[in-house]
Amino acid sequence: MPAFLLDTNVLSEIRKGPSRAQPEVWQWWLAMKDQPLFLSVMTLGEIRKGIDRIASRDQPQALLLERWLEEVKESFKAQLIDITPAIAERWGRLQAIRVLPEVDALLASTALHHDLTLVTRNEVDFDGLGVRVLNPFLKG
Repeated sequence: MPAFLLDTNVLSEIRKGPSRAQPEVWQWWLAMKDQPLFLSVMTLGEIRKGIDRIASRDQPQALLLERWLEEVKESFKAQLIDITPAIAERWGRLQAIRVLPEVDALLASTALHHDLTLVTRNEVDFDGLGVRVLNPFLKG
């Protein structure tokens, strides 16, 4: 059975709910209810960075996102993947092939190490790395 690693952009789209999320992403999400879905701890870090950046200009929104982050951590607590020494080594190998943004390279390394399909809007960022990528934002 295929298993999936969710990028932050997919998780953020799902957060919008059925009425505001892009329909293709929401349909994919509904179809995945019985599939193994994982998050990298780096995704939590990206969400935290976003919350902290928003907090200085929009405290109510930051509080909403803070609650959402807690829900995400609780929902995925058994499916959170840490950065291990093996993933760090794979990250180094990928960075030797092509320099990538740190989080993207760590997500790619995690997906490769655990044989996961990376679910992301930014599929071109992972071209040539040997990572299986699924883009639920594409129509039809």
